[in-house]
Parts: sequence; structure tokens; C-alpha cells
Amino acid sequence: MVNIRGFLQQAAKKHPTKYVFVSGGVLSGLGKGITAASLGVLLKAQGYSVTNIKCENYLNIDSGNINPTEHGDVFLCDDGLEADLDLGSYERFLGEEVGYKNFVTMGQVYSTVIEKAKNLEYEGITVDAIPFVPEEVIRRIQAAGKGYDICLVELGGTVGEYQNIIYYEAYRIMKMTLPEDVIIIHVTYFPNPSHINELKSKPTQLSVKTLNSMSIQPDFIVGRGTSYIDDKRKEKVAYFSNIEKEEIISNPDCKSIYEIPLIFQQQDFGNKVLKKLNLAHKQIQLKDWQAMVKKIYSKKDKKITIAIIAKYIKSGNYQLKDSYASLLEAIDHVAWQEQLVAEIVFINAEKLEKKDKKSLADLKNADGILVPIGWGKRGVEGKIQAIQYAREEKVPYLGLCYGMQLASIEFARNVANLKDAHTVEVEPKTKHPIIHAIPFDEKYQTIKSSEASMRLGTYDCVLKNGTLAHQIYKKHHAFKNEKANLIAERHRHRFEFNNDYRQALEDKGFVISGTSPDNFFVEMIELPTTVHPFFFATQAHPEYKSRPLTPHPIFIEFLKAIVENSKQK
Repeated sequence: MVNIRGFLQQAAKKHPTKYVFVSGGVLSGLGKGITAASLGVLLKAQGYSVTNIKCENYLNIDSGNINPTEHGDVFLCDDGLEADLDLGSYERFLGEEVGYKNFVTMGQVYSTVIEKAKNLEYEGITVDAIPFVPEEVIRRIQAAGKGYDICLVELGGTVGEYQNIIYYEAYRIMKMTLPEDVIIIHVTYFPNPSHINELKSKPTQLSVKTLNSMSIQPDFIVGRGTSYIDDKRKEKVAYFSNIEKEEIISNPDCKSIYEIPLIFQQQDFGNKVLKKLNLAHKQIQLKDWQAMVKKIYSKKDKKITIAIIAKYIKSGNYQLKDSYASLLEAIDHVAWQEQLVAEIVFINAEKLEKKDKKSLADLKNADGILVPIGWGKRGVEGKIQAIQYAREEKVPYLGLCYGMQLASIEFARNVANLKDAHTVEVEPKTKHPIIHAIPFDEKYQTIKSSEASMRLGTYDCVLKNGTLAHQIYKKHHAFKNEKANLIAERHRHRFEFNNDYRQALEDKGFVISGTSPDNFFVEMIELPTTVHPFFFATQAHPEYKSRPLTPHPIFIEFLKAIVENSKQK
């Protein structure tokens, strides 16, 4: 068995990283990720290098195979990791790319420990859950933090769940070994029952008691609620939780999550954390962040409506938006910058197929139409209908991933007269497989399961001179290598454009504006701006690279085209 305490102490001497754990209590979905990311903004503004790691409870190896209506949007990273949407928050807030080292699931941890046991790496001794599983967690946390001043460690789920006990045990071991370098922030909920009309602190007290039962004392409590926590409640929680009143931080509801760093700054949260970690602190300026929040809250004179033709929006009696979290963020980033209101209307693709009157009306009232990522047969014909409408009625259109594939199919059917055109994903025996599967090549793809290979992560693309795609990237200085017309975008898909149909479609006015450097993959397609104000689609996912301070060029030009087209109408 590894002497984990000695190992930690030696590692701390070589790489003196500080670790800030963020746990949650009372209920899920409180915003631990936003809390940690907002604190990270303050710590980074102090001049410290900051990274993160998210510890998830589930046995899945990653988030890629989880239904988005079940767990929300999968966040795609540069290195191909399919992760929890919280990693998107970290990228957007901290401006730092994340990947495999920043994400751990219980499935990863247990499979690694079991594999090591099979390979006799534990020298034949009995492998119990403790200490071996938390030691593996600690190893991953240290790998994420290596080379950084501060590592934010977000623990998934809620304290008291049996699934995440291992993570809390990892914290306890690290705190015991490196008491000056490790702290924990506990995010809890202060409800405000309508019949009482005051914040109640008892759930927080009981949550801290659960934490104490695991031999863990929080250094800070961050209280989520409808409003700021008043002194009376702070005093009560401080008394029952063995902390100072000043160590209770309010995290009230606000119109935008991007205001939270400023709310924390008002409470001197960053400096308080640095003091606990024995790190120097100073007065900081957040001018860019303040200017951005001011734009978010400013009065907007312009308004546009974007119809998103979706299929992952219904869960029981509720309509969810988390399935498209990164996409909505990317649209918001541009809307704030351009000082306009972008109203999003989700149109259920299946209802569109059935000629639902409201869905058809919503489509006709839209200023712009967007078809995002998707998988499988459900709702496909509804999406193709919407694309045809956008093309024929000259409504600005943006297709992402499946939205590019289906735009190619729509053009093949209705312009190139290939009536049976389809994707083999939906119709394996289609006469015209415009979108098809290609033999596995490790140069391009990643094996995801026994029956599926995918392109995952960032891939290069060469843009064709004179196209809309080239104009967009040139205008915003977004080339990876401008001389070579080279860009790089993230991918997450299984099927590809069939090169056998390139010429047939191009002869009818279809423009292939971006391909892989070896010209094997079709990456971007469009219609000439002489025949359509903005008809553009990409196999990539630019939404994952958009950040509030630096919106993605494709979304900037899509929204600008909508505004301009609306003026002309």
C-alpha cells in the first residue's frame, strides 16, 4: 500500500499547489460549479494561476452516453473529453481550456483500481475501497493541480449521499496531511417559504452537521437563496457550524450568473480564501467583467427571435434548456455584445413533422433558424422541413453538426433532385447516402463502444477563399494560421458527408467552404450570399469555444445577419 501521506507531503514540496474543495448540501443543482468558477475569477484576478477538477458520482466513464434530458448538455473539450456542463462554466469564467485531467467519475476511479488490482500493482494485498479508492481520487486531483497555484475541486452531488463518500474521504486525507494547503467551501440552500417570508437556516445547519459527521469542518459556507443572508441568520449558522460570521458568504439569485464574481468581490470572498491558504492578496480590478455585466443588464433597443429546432427539451411535465446550455450561452454572449435581445423559441421537431399549427406559426415568425446537435431518427423530418423553409424563404440559417448533415440532405432532395437522399444513421438502405459511416481510422476517430466510432475533440479545417466562412474568420482574426487559411474547431459526431456526392451538389450551387487539411472531410457548407442572406452550417461545434468576453465569430455574424435581414424585411 502506498504511503499516501508521505507521498502528498513530498509532492507538495515539489509543486506547492493549494486546493479549494467545493461541496454541496441540502439539494442538488445549487450552483457549486458557478460558485467555484466565480471564486476562480477573483483568484485569477489576483495574479494566481487557477485550474479545476470536477468529481462526478456516476459510474459512467464520461458524460458522452448520458441522455442530455437526463443530465444536461455534454460539454465537449479540446482533447475530446465529453464532460459535465460544469466544465463549460469553468472554461467560460476562467478563460482556461479544460480536458481529461479536469474531470473524474466514480466509473473512472473504480475501473482504474480494479485494473491495477488485476495487474498485481498492489502486490497481492487485499484491495479495500478505503484507502485505495480515495488514494486514486487524490492522485487525479494532484495531476489536475500540477503546475498551478490553486486547484478548485468540485465534488458532485450532495453531502450525505453514499455515492460520493469516497470524495469526502479524499478531502479528509488531504486536509489531515496538508492542513495549510487544503480548505473546503460548503454550498448550501437557505429556503424562503412563502408562508413564512424569511430565509430559514435549519437546512444549512443540518447539512453542516452531516459534513461534521465525516470529520470535516467547512472553512466557508456559501448560502444560496432568493436574497442576501442577513446578519441574524449568519450569526445563527456561525454559532451552530463552528465558523465566524464573516465566513458565511451570500450567493443570492440574480439575473445573470456572470454577476456572481462581482457579488463575491463585494464580500471580499477572494481575499478571505487567500488568507485561509496563507497566500498574499491585494486590491483587484475587474473592469472587463464589470463592463460585461453592465452590458448584460443594460436596456436593449433591438430584438430578434431565433427558432431552435430541438428534440431534447421535454422531461415529464417540464421543458428543459440545459440540454442546449452551451448553445444558449454562445447566443447570449453575442446578444450582450451587440446590445440586443435574442429571444429563443424552442420548436419541437416532432411536432413540426406533424404539422402542429403553433410550431408552424413559431417557425414563420422566427427571424433566424438554428438546427443544433442531434442523434437518431426522432424529429429528423421536422428538422429538414425547417431547413427547407429557411432556405426557400431566405431566413438566416445556422446548422451545427446534425444541422449541417441535414442541410446537405435537404439540398440534395429539393435542389439536386435526389429524392431519396438521407443519412444512413436514419435510413441504412437509402439510395442516396449523402451522410454515411466511414471505416474506422485511428488517425481520425475514437472508439466509443463496440459498435461506434466518433470524431471527438479539436480538428483542423482549411477554408476556401471567397466564401462566407473565410470572410467570418478573417474579419475576426480567428485563424489558427491565416496564411494557410487554417482554423480549428471542436467535433463530436459519428457520421460524415459522403464525398461521392460533392460534385452533384456543387453543380447545383452548393458551396463546400471548409474541408479537413487532407480534403477528406467536409467541414463547412453554405449557400452563396448572392442567393441567400446567411445560410451556413458546420460539422463542428463552435458553441463550445464561445466565451462571454470573446463571443465566437460564427455566432456574431449569424446574429448580425438576422438583424440586417430583419431591417430589410
